[in-house]
Amino acid sequence: MSDIVQAMADSSLNDDVDARGIFGKTKAPDVVGSVIGSLESEDYSMKYGKIGKCLIFNHKLFEPHTRLNDRNGTDADAARLYCRFRELGFEVTLFTDLKVKEVEKELLKAGKDDHKDYSCFVCCVLSHGEQGILYAADAQYKTDRVFAPFRGDACPSLAGKPKLFFIQACQGDRLDCGVNVKCRISSDSGDEKEALRIPTHADFLIVYSTVPGFYSWRNTTNGSWFIQSLCATLQKYAYDIDLLQLLTIVNRRVAYDFESFTPTEADMHLKKQVPCITSTLTKNIRFSPP
Repeated sequence: MSDIVQAMADSSLNDDVDARGIFGKTKAPDVVGSVIGSLESEDYSMKYGKIGKCLIFNHKLFEPHTRLNDRNGTDADAARLYCRFRELGFEVTLFTDLKVKEVEKELLKAGKDDHKDYSCFVCCVLSHGEQGILYAADAQYKTDRVFAPFRGDACPSLAGKPKLFFIQACQGDRLDCGVNVKCRISSDSGDEKEALRIPTHADFLIVYSTVPGFYSWRNTTNGSWFIQSLCATLQKYAYDIDLLQLLTIVNRRVAYDFESFTPTEADMHLKKQVPCITSTLTKNIRFSPP
């Protein structure tokens, strides 16, 4: 044990990786981002002049060869997202039924934009999907391609700033039957500039409408359970609590308030869903009225 303690205290020891030899050496990027505020601040700065850009990719109709059904109800989701993020002060752009190359073009364009006067970035995708896959109007593409243009090394003007992605799509074909639970209720600083190298994948928040491998439910009139809950919770709490706290409420609303109703299809009837949050955020996100 003393040897372990001594090794931990020895500052001359170097860090190593657990996959030596698998990846080639990487060149340190020359790009440098610039952020407002102290590196020790608990909250991301929202004082860049503008809150941010928001892209919404709404997929309702698909080409016949894809054999994908129309996503009735998705326009209600798109309208809610558009209104809610506009109210938060975002510059919102809505795209409808784009093909794969068009989706990639818009994502790459947004990644190359100068975001130095913006506090954060938001992208919403509403479509059919599988685990690790999303569908455009004509073909599928990997979900990772949505995020890649906004990594710190690809988009330096967003380095150190929060990048938020909301994905409304299935991640598989498994069904969540839920489980019954009984609730027991009890009655009883200055102008100094700091520099820091940060990971290129830092400051991402990716929220999927469901967990990997499972269906994501959508009402053909009112829209998806996830987007309904997200927009309602943003409307109520956006300026009161940080975003991760808010998304925990979204998870609770989707998990507790919704249940599939398809009595003519017994295997799809009375099923449940819960969103899945993936975060590499390094600070809290708190919105302020525009």
